[in-house]
Amino acid sequence: MSVKDIEDSLSLQVCRKQTLVIDRGEGVHVWDVSGQAYLDFTAGWGVTCLGHSHPVIVNAIRDQSARIIQNPNSGFTYSPARAALLLELKKVLPPGLERMFFANSGAEANDAALKLARKITGRSKVISMTGAFHGRTLATLSVSGGSQNAERYLPRVPGQAFCQHNSIEGIDDVIDSTVAAVIIELVQGEGGVRPLDKAYVKHLRDLCDRHQCVLIIDEVQTGFCRTGRFFATNAYEVAPDIMTMGKGIAGGLPFAAMAMTARLADAVELGDHGGTYCGNPLSCAVAAQVIRYLNENRIEDKVEKLGIVAMQDLLRLRDRFPDTIKDVRVLGLMMAIELNHDHQVWPLTEFCQQRGMLVTPTKNAVVRLLPSLLLTQEEWREGVSRLESALSMLAVTRVAVVSPGGLR
Repeated sequence: MSVKDIEDSLSLQVCRKQTLVIDRGEGVHVWDVSGQAYLDFTAGWGVTCLGHSHPVIVNAIRDQSARIIQNPNSGFTYSPARAALLLELKKVLPPGLERMFFANSGAEANDAALKLARKITGRSKVISMTGAFHGRTLATLSVSGGSQNAERYLPRVPGQAFCQHNSIEGIDDVIDSTVAAVIIELVQGEGGVRPLDKAYVKHLRDLCDRHQCVLIIDEVQTGFCRTGRFFATNAYEVAPDIMTMGKGIAGGLPFAAMAMTARLADAVELGDHGGTYCGNPLSCAVAAQVIRYLNENRIEDKVEKLGIVAMQDLLRLRDRFPDTIKDVRVLGLMMAIELNHDHQVWPLTEFCQQRGMLVTPTKNAVVRLLPSLLLTQEEWREGVSRLESALSMLAVTRVAVVSPGGLR
């Protein structure tokens, strides 16, 4: 049996599959089992921030796994690897975030932040934004996008409300003294790389201060240099009470973190949270090395500069293919190509694959590009060339479908 046959017959199918069996990767390239190479502009949903098989990650896994992977009574006992990670994070976190907790995924970090905010404030109501995405647990789905995200799962978590993304109108009536927390992405990822306005975020901060609500900033997708800042928060000059992190934090290992102010941490009691793998030495050792590399090599500056080039190139493609591309949005190496129709997303994704390039299909007619943060200008130019070829294929296909006498 082939790999595809095994997965089709034994795996729980919860997503649309690409006909692609990936065997290995190095840098920004991956190879399938037949040896065909592809440019990976997905980074595994933005996770492999240093690219595939980077020596920093490979060496950290090798060295730490040879020592210990999981502590006895993990969490109850101290760990040099966890201590090293705490010190690396302290160097890069926004001011005021002094206490940290490690988790297995961004959704889990957000879930913990919501749970602890409710416990600390003694309130239950949580405010989120339309178009948001904070994870796939029951609690995080309930604050993602709108009620339709949770309608399939019963019972729904009560006490959620949504504000219109970037609209101050009416927000003062929604955020009041009954609210435990406001959770936001400064740049919506699944929502299509849509940033919040600085004035809007400042107003949210002021409302949270006025009503003593917890402001949670979800940096799961935007953190660790993805937007051209080490954290997107650094560009907003607004301090969160809790900040959640994930994806690029460990360069590919499942890992996440939550940081909070000392004031909130003082209200957390023994037994309020925990987890089997929270802060296991292997993931901590890798994350510490990834963060150190990003910080010492000023990767945020490199990403910011390449992001400017990327915006110019994608705007050129938008002007060349107006029947396909409605808009482009770029912050560092977090990029969205918004198409005119949602049904164009998968054909473009497949044409890119045929041209040896992997992209991330997203809802709301968006294709995202999330390459390694170590992407070179030469690799970017090659990616743009392949994307342009795929767009040309899509344009020709559209003409063939709609032209009289053409293929139907």
